Amino acid sequence: MTWHGWLQIAVFLALLVTAVKPLGAYMARVFEGESKFLSWLERPIYRLCGLAKDHEAREMKWTTYAVAMLLFNVVGIVVVYLIQRLQGHLPLNPDGMGAVSADLSWNTAVSFVTNTNWQSYGGETTMSYFTQMVALTVQNFVCAASGMAVMVALIRGIARKTSATLGNFWVDLTRGTLYILLPLSIILALFFVSQGVVQTFSAAQHAGAQVIAVGPVASQEAIKQLGTNGGGFFNVNAAHPFENPTPLSNFVSIFALMVIPAALTYTFGKMVRDTRQGWAVLGAMFVIFLPLLYVCVTQEHGANHALAALNLDQAAGNMEGKEVRFGISGTGLYATATTAVSCGAVNGMHDSFTPIGGFVPLFLIQLGEVIFGGVGAGMYGILMFAIVAVFVAGLMVGRTPEYIGKKIEAKEMKMASLAILVPAASILVFTAIAVATEAGRKGPLNSGPHAFSEILYAFSSATGNNGSAFAGLTANTPFYNTTLGLAMFFGRFFIKIPVLALAGALGQKKIVPVSAGTLPTHTPLFVGMLVGVIIIVGALTFIPALALGPFVEQLS
Repeated sequence: MTWHGWLQIAVFLALLVTAVKPLGAYMARVFEGESKFLSWLERPIYRLCGLAKDHEAREMKWTTYAVAMLLFNVVGIVVVYLIQRLQGHLPLNPDGMGAVSADLSWNTAVSFVTNTNWQSYGGETTMSYFTQMVALTVQNFVCAASGMAVMVALIRGIARKTSATLGNFWVDLTRGTLYILLPLSIILALFFVSQGVVQTFSAAQHAGAQVIAVGPVASQEAIKQLGTNGGGFFNVNAAHPFENPTPLSNFVSIFALMVIPAALTYTFGKMVRDTRQGWAVLGAMFVIFLPLLYVCVTQEHGANHALAALNLDQAAGNMEGKEVRFGISGTGLYATATTAVSCGAVNGMHDSFTPIGGFVPLFLIQLGEVIFGGVGAGMYGILMFAIVAVFVAGLMVGRTPEYIGKKIEAKEMKMASLAILVPAASILVFTAIAVATEAGRKGPLNSGPHAFSEILYAFSSATGNNGSAFAGLTANTPFYNTTLGLAMFFGRFFIKIPVLALAGALGQKKIVPVSAGTLPTHTPLFVGMLVGVIIIVGALTFIPALALGPFVEQLS
């Protein structure tokens, strides 16, 4: 690996850590209602929702909060589905795109509402500008804000004492969109335009026999990264020169997709009134992320032994499926980051990675996408593992476990266990169905272990709400559109509901004073325990499946 590859990664990590505190503190002020500079726009939105001026007093119990969240997202699925089916009759369609098929419309609607942005289609040949902007880009904003709202509700449940309420979903949704995602997206979109990213309503351009697709790309590209959505305007996503034209745009894209998930750890610390807790969580994320990043990048810089027999020069490393303008380091960093934060945008084809290089993004998804996880989702996901970690510690010393002053009892453990086990069950069950049925086996373009990896990756990505793919699977079929849609739905909402139930239970508890027997949850010891729980749960759950895919492919 070259020195400038290491330098790029070092500068990136330094900038990321530097941004954590200021952005995290700002987001804490937003969700605590201290930022008011957009109140002139915020108040009309509340009136539209029927909250009027007393919105802050109308807090919700966890059940009401969950119902509001589910209803909002179900309506989103219906609206996005209908827009796709009717797009041939809607405006902003200069290239005359027709209706999207029923199974693909279902898959795409669930995909964008669940912040997965799995795409079984080529955007430039399937979706009109109206669909791209009004349906998909809007969902990029609100589904990310929905994830942050659930995270904030959980933090309130931890921070409050004997409280029956967790805040108001509509207020949290509005503030996340208005004060965080929208301003940052405007800034980022302008930057992308300066780098050459396309932003136009003109029809596709013709150069002789070649058709050059264009459209409102920069605006979608910005929120796709900041909201950890990942859905690209073009079929090849961030590998397309109109989406990601320069090494600088590539660097900023990676920074944008990681900065909010990383900063939310500090938001968590501020809202529970102990910033050490946030730094401990961030430390656990880096302890797992950095070694996996090293493995991925160094594996791709190594020789592809399958090509050695052809007497091809392997000094440049495995450049198959990678853009020359980004290089191996830029692509390896992108692949590791996008699967760590549940974004799913790609600037290279993971299908072309070496077996172990491809194992890294797959394993990051299977860990629950809590390193660093999606906007909001990663934070509440890793807190589920933190609760399991303190429970294990309590078993070791024979003491009722506590987390930040709240006793962790049977109900809390059941909810945390559900949030961890449901995604694993979805991944493994749907993968088993796919490899056991003819319709599922028709999807992979390869055979043997690599075909199994493509199927396993698809359902891991869908359930984990990541959206990236090995790109060797023909997914636009009724079988995969339906099953992947179900996996996305389960992977999003069957985690959110246990999280909110746990938040409601914690909010009603008293805060237990710290004693000599309390396990500090901000120390290196606890960071080590948290990392161990995440790795062990991931290993025990998925190592048998991984052994059938990337591991056996590496050995062969």
